[in-house]
Amino acid sequence: MRYRTLGPSGLLISELCLGTMTFGGSEGLWGQIGKLRQDEADTLVKAAFDAGINFIDTANVYAGGESERILGQAIRNLGIPRDEVVVATKVMGVMGEGPNARGASRAHILAQAKASLERLQMDHIDLYQIHGFDPLTPIAETLEALDTLVRQGHLRYIGLSNWAAWQIVKAVGIAEARKLAPILSLQAYYTLVGRDLEREIVPMLQAEGLGLMVWSPLAGGFLSGKYSDGSTANDGRRASFDFPPVDLQRGDAAIAVMREIASAKGCTVAQVALAWLLHQPVVTSVIVGARRIDQLQDNIRSTEVVLSAEDLAALDRVTKLPAEYPGWMLERQSQYRAPFASQKS
Repeated sequence: MRYRTLGPSGLLISELCLGTMTFGGSEGLWGQIGKLRQDEADTLVKAAFDAGINFIDTANVYAGGESERILGQAIRNLGIPRDEVVVATKVMGVMGEGPNARGASRAHILAQAKASLERLQMDHIDLYQIHGFDPLTPIAETLEALDTLVRQGHLRYIGLSNWAAWQIVKAVGIAEARKLAPILSLQAYYTLVGRDLEREIVPMLQAEGLGLMVWSPLAGGFLSGKYSDGSTANDGRRASFDFPPVDLQRGDAAIAVMREIASAKGCTVAQVALAWLLHQPVVTSVIVGARRIDQLQDNIRSTEVVLSAEDLAALDRVTKLPAEYPGWMLERQSQYRAPFASQKS
């Protein structure tokens, strides 16, 4: 297991992060994603920690707070020292009936941070992330609330999730101008069959030096190889929860190439998908979730898969995004000064 600093900080996190969306579900959406009870969650957390994973991600909205509660209890049950695990959670989702029991307002953030700490049985959260963009709350209000919690010692670092590039840059600028706690990272969807991030967000992250945590790296199970030829398997998460959306024609072409690589390397298709992400310079950590211990162990072995330049090129050919404006124009015009680059002192 390798470790990387999270954005412009000295915080070292494992290249794989244990996702806990499968903890605590019962009925409805969360029941479809996962219904792991305490003993099952303890087993997964122990396996992850023993493999060198020091980074665990959850959210207050997962199973209505039950995921946080189970995670906090698992860390206690296993006797894992608090300073040896980096715990991330998120805020913005619906946590009550009223109109203010959601969003990224100061009131909601302060109340939910306290509630998350209680469920986790912790005195601080290592990485607190705004789970989505709230169009009703000024970005400055959100950032000032987070800064208050950092200064009080309840949060160590802050991040964002599912924001557009322009929103992130605006937030980074406001934080810098007002000397607020800096934004370190973005949690976002990025896979071989979902490379939209590369248009605007990846260049922005690299320019600003922000970290990237990847959610749903197997595209909701599609990149496990269980789904092909435009069909949907009768089992697995996508059978009942078809998310994130996948272009099946492009997806099947990607799976075909991934099967060839997996066969040559003696690994699984899922491991190829995860290894591809780990080979991307912009990626800091990949969030892997599981319902069973064998699924988690399979995901962990992806850290041992080395993709050659030929492998990466083959995958790129079948999954690369089509050229889109202004990307193709920026690339063309950047050549105006390229011949002078070697002369830079």
